[in-house]
Amino acid sequence: MQETVSFPSGDVHFYSGPVQIAAIYSGRDVILLTDEHVAAALPHLFEGRKTIIIPAGEQHKHLQTIEYICKQLLELEATRASVLIGVGGGVVTDIAGFVAATYMRGIAFGFAPTSVLAMVDAAIGGKNGVNIGLHKNITGTIVQPDSISLDVSLLSTLPATEWSNGFAEVIKYACLFDKPLFDELGKHDITYYRNNTTAMQQIIETCVGWKNKIVIADEHEKAERKLLNFGHTAAHAIENLYDLPHGQAVAIGMMVAMQLSEEVLGMDHSHTEALRSILQQYDLPVAYDIDVPRAMEILKMDKKRASGNIDYILLHDIGHAVIQPLPFTTIENALHQCG
Repeated sequence: MQETVSFPSGDVHFYSGPVQIAAIYSGRDVILLTDEHVAAALPHLFEGRKTIIIPAGEQHKHLQTIEYICKQLLELEATRASVLIGVGGGVVTDIAGFVAATYMRGIAFGFAPTSVLAMVDAAIGGKNGVNIGLHKNITGTIVQPDSISLDVSLLSTLPATEWSNGFAEVIKYACLFDKPLFDELGKHDITYYRNNTTAMQQIIETCVGWKNKIVIADEHEKAERKLLNFGHTAAHAIENLYDLPHGQAVAIGMMVAMQLSEEVLGMDHSHTEALRSILQQYDLPVAYDIDVPRAMEILKMDKKRASGNIDYILLHDIGHAVIQPLPFTTIENALHQCG
C-alpha cells in the first residue's frame, strides 16, 4: 500500500510495506547508488539490479567519490535517459543528487532514504553537495529529485544511535515551527517511536510537510529557507572538526543558538532548559569541549557569511524563529559558554 503526495520539490511516496524502488521507473535504465553498510543490511533491495556501492561515512563525501561514481556510470553505459536512485542515509542522498545533477549535465534521479535523518530532512528539498576539507557542503547544487520513497520498514535495521541522530532534525523542526510537536516529543522517547510505526510515520510526514512548505516558498535559500539552518551553523564546524555524527553536532549547535537567543533576543531561559531536557531524553549531547579558535576558522568560511556577520537562526520562543545577522565575536563568546 502506498500514498503519493506531489510537491514542486518532487513526488513523495509514503509506503507502509517493503518498497520496490525501481517500480516507479518501470522500463527505464535504473542504477542504484548505496554505501557498503546499507548494501550489507538490506541486500534484497539490490539483488538483480545495477548497483554502485561506495564506502560509508561522511569522510567519503568528497569530490574523489563523485569521480569514482561517474566512472562507474560510464562503465554501466549510463546515458541521459538513465535514472540514478540514491538508497541510504544523508551522505548517500547528497552524493547521489550531486552526481545526477552533473553527470552528462544532468540525469533523472530519486531517493530511497534508509535513515531517520534522511527521511525527515536530508533527502528533502533538493540540496546536494560534498565537502572540501573541513568545509561542509561547500560544493554542490540545488536540484530537486523526481521522487522520494519513504518506507518506515527500512528503519528496522538502524542502531539506536542512528535513531537519536535523526531525531535531532525532528527536534529542530519542532523548535522552529511546531510547539505541539515539541510537546509531543517531550512525552516520548526513542524506544516509543522505534516500536510504534504509526507514530513514526506521522513524525516523518510532519517533518516532510514543514520542509516542503519552506522549500516551495524559497527553494534557493534567499529568505525563509535559511530558518532550516537552526543549530547547523555551529554544528557544521563542530561536526567536521571532531568527526561527530551530524545529529549530535546539530544538538550541540541548537544549544549554542539557544544561548545566543537569550543574549540577543532576550528569550526566556526556560525554553533553553526545555530543549536541553528533550535532547537528553533522545540521547543527544547538550555540550562539547570545543576548540573555539579552530571552530571559528571554519565558521568564517561558512556559506551564510557576509562581511563580518553571519545569518544566525535564533528563537523568540519554541515555534517562533527569526533570521538574525550576528558578528563573529558574538558567536565566539557563545561557543566559549557552551563548551
